[in-house]
Amino acid sequence: MEMQAVAPEVIVERQGAIGRIRLNRMKALNSLNVPMIRLIAEALTEFESDPSVAAVMVTGEGERGLCAGGDIRMIYESGRERPAEGAQFWREEFIVNSRISAYPKPYVAIMDGIVMGGGVGISAHGSHRVVTERTRLAMPETGIGYFPDVGATWLLPHAPGEFGTYLGLTGRDIGATDAIHARLADHYVPTAKLDELFSTLAALPPSAKAADVDAAIRGVADEVPPSPLAAHLKAIDRCFAFDTVEEILAALEAENSDFGRETLALLRSRSALSMALSLDLLRAGRKSASLNECLEREYSATLGMLSNPDFYEGVRAAVIDKDRNPRWSVGLSNVTEEKRAQFTNRDHLPLFVA
Repeated sequence: MEMQAVAPEVIVERQGAIGRIRLNRMKALNSLNVPMIRLIAEALTEFESDPSVAAVMVTGEGERGLCAGGDIRMIYESGRERPAEGAQFWREEFIVNSRISAYPKPYVAIMDGIVMGGGVGISAHGSHRVVTERTRLAMPETGIGYFPDVGATWLLPHAPGEFGTYLGLTGRDIGATDAIHARLADHYVPTAKLDELFSTLAALPPSAKAADVDAAIRGVADEVPPSPLAAHLKAIDRCFAFDTVEEILAALEAENSDFGRETLALLRSRSALSMALSLDLLRAGRKSASLNECLEREYSATLGMLSNPDFYEGVRAAVIDKDRNPRWSVGLSNVTEEKRAQFTNRDHLPLFVA
């Protein structure tokens, strides 16, 4: 009996002038693992030196999403006994995030369906970012006792007002229009027109530049629909402008509105330590000079997460047992400067050589 070949978890191919990177781990919503990160890195190197490739495009196989994040289950299972495995995953992932941001050719990310965590890292750092009516984008890490990583502490502070702070602390998922408002995406293309977009880009000449790619996408793109959060932007700016979680919670209480109460309930379900650490990192990101500076800071914090019991409890509740009922060990009143420093002042080999 002939054995059927198993499709790789990342399919790398050329379509006309486009170098395609297709995430193909559909049973796990295309969540990233170390082999996938390495295949993406190899593809980026290959396409960069290929004169027949004008641009790179990343997509997710299946209709559920581009990528639901990193392989948190692997880190949960290996973290306590083999912490080097989790550290190596984050190291290689963050380096790829940086490469995408600085990639010399146009990098087109099709952010269709679920785009969360690591999925944001391989898309929102790209030069051309396309969302659809199915896009559900989030950095949901405070719900698992973690923090927004993959360069999110660089991206989110560049959103208008305090919208990035709101997204980073609540972990709320947003659609296409709010993703564009947050400056995490650029163009809205309905799924019915994606094949047209693919064929238009593939037909570009190998000499095509970023402006040509942008014009091709704009030629297919539609006007973005109304934003579900537009009515709350002023409240978000008022309530999330503070530098402590306690002040943010107090401001939401003072709002005395349905939106304030809903947001307050959401924050109170999150890990207090994660929210405090996330806010510290977001504020530091606002003052940072580069993405790489933020990634170095995030990497230090990830190493601390490998010994943080609330990280394992959050993953257990969300991914392992799926009871959605994490029992956090640290309350907001117990999140001291000393405890936060355990994540931000860790020595590690640098990700990037100056």
